[in-house]
Amino acid sequence: MPPDSSHRVVMIVDNGSNPFEMGVATELFGLRRPELGDRPWYDFTLCAPGPITMNSGFFTLSGVPDLSATDDADTLIVSNRPDAPTRPPEDLLAAIRRARARGARLVSFCTGAFTLAHAGVLDGRQATTHWQWADTFHALFPAVDLVPDVLYVDDDDIHTAAGSAAALDLGLHLIRQDHGSEVANTVSRRLVFAAHRDGGQRQFVKRPVPPVRDDTLAPLLTWIRDHLADPLTITAIATRSALSPATLHRRFQRELGTTPLAWLTAERVDLARSLIERGENRLDVVARRSGLGSPSNLRSQLRRRTGLTPTAYRQRFGPAA
Repeated sequence: MPPDSSHRVVMIVDNGSNPFEMGVATELFGLRRPELGDRPWYDFTLCAPGPITMNSGFFTLSGVPDLSATDDADTLIVSNRPDAPTRPPEDLLAAIRRARARGARLVSFCTGAFTLAHAGVLDGRQATTHWQWADTFHALFPAVDLVPDVLYVDDDDIHTAAGSAAALDLGLHLIRQDHGSEVANTVSRRLVFAAHRDGGQRQFVKRPVPPVRDDTLAPLLTWIRDHLADPLTITAIATRSALSPATLHRRFQRELGTTPLAWLTAERVDLARSLIERGENRLDVVARRSGLGSPSNLRSQLRRRTGLTPTAYRQRFGPAA
């Protein structure tokens, strides 16, 4: 996707849509980003079938373009629907199919995955939705490969997020794809939001707010980020935290919804991406400073997480780009 203002993002909102998700899309793609200086940003617009009432009647939305605005979308976002199992109007589904046919990137937030599925664009693809609707979704759309209990799913040119907060994670993931790691991290800092939560993390945890803040993994995670270049092992990390490897694994699953090794690898790849974006051309240096060890492992991990080789990543997101 070209990371400039010619990339048009259009979001469809409808009766009962969640205003938080509309706000997420507007914040990420629609507002000027002074923290990025003069860097071109997206061309963002909302559209709707007509005047609508949002979020159980708290307010109405009018004066936005109709569904014809979707015909120019490079990225089309579909918001949630409170009546998710009900088939949406055919003109809305037709707009999604047209966007799909011309190669637009499709995105859904929360139960917006139902709308994409009703349009028939998810058959044979992976997708996710809010965990409370997972069983209903699976029963209605058996042809879709539903991935329950994750934050978001990136299936090439179709992206689906779980609950409302996961829309922020997916939105930052898309910015990372379009503009690179440094820009996504800058935007997330402006939002005072976690720079990167991998899509495979769980939608919810048993203890979302630990009763004693000092008992969280936060101090350990900060220390690891400061020592990514060191030859860290899970056993060494567990020893530093005065935990057994098994207990450390359970703590990571409970607080972060992922394993220690998966989190460590994701942080190292993120650092490698930042180094490349800042202009470091020597793969051995990037691999060493990020803790990935060797250029071959750097190539493997970067391709697995971004679909790009280091050379292609540099061409797309490096200083010359």
